[in-house]
Amino acid sequence: MSEIGVFDSGLGGLTVLRALKAALPQENFVYLGDTARLPYGSKSPLTIRRYVEQNLEYLYGQNVKAVVVACNSASTVLRQQPIQSPIPVFEVIEPGSQTALANSLTKRIGVVGTWATISQNAYAECLRGLDPNVEVFSQACPLLVPLVEEGWTEDPMTNLVIHRYIGGLLQNGIDTLILGCTHYPALRNAFRKVVGPNIHLADSARAMADKLKDALADGTIVSTATAGETGKIRLLTTDSTARFAEVAGRLLGVEEPPHLDVVDV
Repeated sequence: MSEIGVFDSGLGGLTVLRALKAALPQENFVYLGDTARLPYGSKSPLTIRRYVEQNLEYLYGQNVKAVVVACNSASTVLRQQPIQSPIPVFEVIEPGSQTALANSLTKRIGVVGTWATISQNAYAECLRGLDPNVEVFSQACPLLVPLVEEGWTEDPMTNLVIHRYIGGLLQNGIDTLILGCTHYPALRNAFRKVVGPNIHLADSARAMADKLKDALADGTIVSTATAGETGKIRLLTTDSTARFAEVAGRLLGVEEPPHLDVVDV
């Protein structure tokens, strides 16, 4: 059975994979985390583009039938210059923007992400393209990815860092906050402590799951799933340690650290 490929700059994209697997349990997935070159968000668009092309070529070699670019920084680069691909390639900026707009009453939306995503105005441009009346307030949060990779998702220091980053966004009266990096849903509890109960936290994971469901239904992606069977997941990384496996287990919501196969892209 052919697989759906998912790749990210590290392990954060497992939050997207988890949502995809929950929505499409019969499909097979292969995940590629480019942990050797993490993080992408502090690198130039040219470098990120090169990494994206290399990761896609590797997944093409795995005979995947579609690819989800879970990484927001990589998705930002792809939106600026779409890639020619023999199979469907999905980026996460638009689904995240759509779900944010659907949940915002005031159309005052905050966005947090890496330097690459925020500096290129990826979400702001997408949101304004969907609704010209929306007001967007953005903030880069470069320290959050390392905190997630370190496993400090419930640490008081993480709460303080988030508060330092988004205090200005809250002063702008936002009613929705886009978690514009795949690592950030792992910090959802920490964000909730900072923003309080009334601000909607939006991310791309569930919206992307809905997008893939539609693509399978309309034939954009050919379903090769077998009714009644549960699909499998393969986890590939470009570097691996015992700590990576522990973080991967937390992000996937499994008790035992999963096996990670190390590959060279």
